[in-house]
This record gives sequence, structure tokens and C-alpha cells, in this order.
Amino acid sequence: MRVLVTGATGYVGGRLVPRLLERGHQVRVLVRDEARLQGRPWVGQVEVVRGSLEDPQSLKRALFGVEAAYYLVHAMLSEKDFQEAERRQAETFAQVAREVGLDHVVYLGGLLPKEGGSSPHLRSRARVGEVLRALLPATEFRAGPIVGSGSASFEMVRYLTERLPVMVAPRWILNPVSPVAIRDVLAYLLLALERGPSGVVEIGAEPLTFKAMMETYAEVRGLKRVILPLPVLAPRLAALWVGLVTPIPNRLALPLVEGILHPLVADTRRAKALFPQVEPIPYRKAVELALERIALGEVETRWSGALHGEGYRLEDREGLIREVRTLRAKAPPEALFQAFTSLGGERGWLVWGWAWALRGLLDRMVGGPGLRRGRRHPTELLPGEAVDFWRVEAVEPGRLLRLRAEMRLPGRAWLEWRALPEGEGSLLVQTAYFEPKGLSGLLYWWLLYPLHRPIFSDLARAIVREAEAAQAKAPWSGGGAG
Repeated sequence: MRVLVTGATGYVGGRLVPRLLERGHQVRVLVRDEARLQGRPWVGQVEVVRGSLEDPQSLKRALFGVEAAYYLVHAMLSEKDFQEAERRQAETFAQVAREVGLDHVVYLGGLLPKEGGSSPHLRSRARVGEVLRALLPATEFRAGPIVGSGSASFEMVRYLTERLPVMVAPRWILNPVSPVAIRDVLAYLLLALERGPSGVVEIGAEPLTFKAMMETYAEVRGLKRVILPLPVLAPRLAALWVGLVTPIPNRLALPLVEGILHPLVADTRRAKALFPQVEPIPYRKAVELALERIALGEVETRWSGALHGEGYRLEDREGLIREVRTLRAKAPPEALFQAFTSLGGERGWLVWGWAWALRGLLDRMVGGPGLRRGRRHPTELLPGEAVDFWRVEAVEPGRLLRLRAEMRLPGRAWLEWRALPEGEGSLLVQTAYFEPKGLSGLLYWWLLYPLHRPIFSDLARAIVREAEAAQAKAPWSGGGAG
């Protein structure tokens, strides 16, 4: 079949694409930024459409001629009002898909509690399923915690169990849940193409409590752990604790925690009847397989791999620290590009002028270039040119600028901006990279982090403001410096 995959840079989508190709399907992917696909071994075998779920025109291009589509996206980390964003995206997708005559949409949602109220995240996932099923022939898989190398649920269990010999936890960790291995999720998704629209299908392995999930992980790792359930512990407090102990940010930890406030047990009778080929593997085996993949360095995708919407995240992996800020702008990508490619020189850096001046002075005192080099042209940049104490490493007109630091540092640093189309506006993705050299590099980063964080946050906001102000004065007509 010719198949569209949305969410191809995400945890599940990034694993599904190569398996679809292995089975002979023609795959098309919809992405906001093609650069996010770089390095994936399958990128040369797929058709790439640049766009978003809120842009009907790009959706029409993506859906034209396909027989089935996978809907594997969510907005949980995109906006504060993620429920509204998910509803809006699902409605736009479903309406466009219906117009072009899509035969089948396959959606991966979440299990809902049989008793008690569900979390905002789970309610939103269910609402997306309702929207898709109302307008399209659909298969909606509902899954509990997905267990696999790099999955958010697995990483939460892993870090909590590894780092805490004694753990006090809320009493709702005694609620049963139905985890499901990532390989089983992929098997169901692939078989759905052969089966055709099947409605709602709950999937999962034998249920066990979240406490038992951590205890099983400890047994597999040969760890002795004591877990003490408490009568009460607020979900937000528990999420803050997860965010502190694990790499998972609080905005993701909260819906993960809220998802187990009530029992989440799958009724797998329809799954067994429709897909008898899949025999879900037990949780313990899923943990063993995940740990094996991690030990071999064969983690295909990770929960943090997808391009999230508006927000902030800090990552420290593979020896490289990444500080990513994403902001929406009511201006086209070209206006953002013009704003960030005009930084430096006589114009300066928009915010915290005294801090940039002090950093330049300190750099000159230790033999670095400081800020005295300025820039050749007030708005135009070419690869290899100097901008104050930076060097232009890459520039792509209308969309990207990457600067490499040439100031004296205990390591290497880069500052990058991407301007991505998003509906009628755009997204600014600003990333600061630092590759520390030894202990001195780590100390340098963390000692200056309390100052760097507000400076770079204010810089991103100032770029957006400038782009929007330029757009308000004169509607953008295209082009851009390069």
C-alpha cells in the first residue's frame, strides 16, 4: 500500500516506518522539519512532505493518493491547552482525509479507566479517537504504558528503580495496569493494514501493579529495593518527584502519573479475536529485551526524539548538552529568519546587553576574539563568516542558522535557530549545544546555567517579538537574507 505516517520522528512512528518498508509498503511521512529525519537509515526510502496537522494544504499533499494513514501524534508537550490543540489537529486531519477519500486511519490512543475519572491526557486521547472514527473508517488501538528501550514509561520505571533504594510512593501504585511491549504495539499497527477498519481495540499484556512493575525491573537488574506506599500523595507532587529523579520533564511526568491514578486494565478479547497472530509478551520479558537493546546501544527511538511544540527541555546525552526552546510566532518563517540572522554586530543581541558585553570583555582578557569582530553586513550572513565571537557554521535561507562559538571555552559550543512553518504562523526552535571537555567543562556549564537560562529564554522571546513586529508593519512577501 501507499501509506502516510504522521509522527514519524516520534517514539512509535520512528520504529514503524522501517517495518512498513520491510513489508513492501510505499511510505510517505509528514514532518514539520525535514532535518529531523537526518541520520535515519530509512530516510532515502520514503517520500517526505513538509507541513503540519494544522495546515490543510500540506495535509492534502500528504494524503493525496494514499490508501491508509497512521495518526501517531499528540500535543501533550506542545501547549498548555494541549486538549484544544489535539482536538483542533484531529478535526483538521479528519476533514481533509475525508475530502480526499482516505480508506483507513490507524490511531494509537490510550486505555481509559473502567471505573473512576480519567486524566485530562487520557480524555484528550479518547476525544481524538472519537473525532477520527466519526469522520473516517478507523482502527483505534488503546494501549497502557508502552515498555521498550527509550519509552517514557520504561524510562520512568528504570530511573526511579535504579536511583532510589528506598522509595515512598502514593497508594495508587497498587492499582493494576496493562503494560504492552513496543514490539507488540508495532505488530498490531502493521496487521491493522491487512485487517482493515476495526473500531476500538484494547491491547496489552497481563495486568500487574505499578509497584510490581518496579519490583520486576529490580529483580531483572539484580537490585534490592524497598517500596513503601503512602496513604496519600498528590499527583502533582509525585510528578515533581519524577521530574527531579528522572530525565522526564514535569509536563510529561504529570500525565504519566495521572494515568495510573485509577486501574487501567485492557479488555483484550477483541484484540485476540481480530489479531490472533499477536501473543503479547509478559512485562518481565519486555523489560529484559529493553535492557538488552540499551546494553547493545541499539535504541532505535527515544521518547524525547520527537519535535515538541512550544516549551523548554534540557538534555544531557552522548556527551552533548542540549538546551532547546520552542516558541510559536504569529509571523512566517522568513520573518523569524530575518530576525535571528540580524543578531550581533552593531545591533547587538537584543537582550541582556551588559551580560554579552561582559562576556566579550572576559573573552578578550584571556586571548579570545571578544565582540570586537562584529559582522560584515547588518542583515546578510554567509557560511564561514564571523559574527562577534561566533562563526557561521551553516545557514539555509528562510529556515536555519547555526553559529559555532570561537570564544575561549572548556569545550565546544553552538547556537542554532530553526524557523518552521506552523499553520498560519511559524515555530522558532532555538538550541544551545555544549560539548564539555572534562570536569572543567561540566563545572563551567552548570555554574553559568542559572545565568544562561534566562538570557537564552529572553533572546528567543525577543526574536519572536521582532519577527511579529516586522510582520505587523509590512506583510511578509517572501525572500530572506542569506
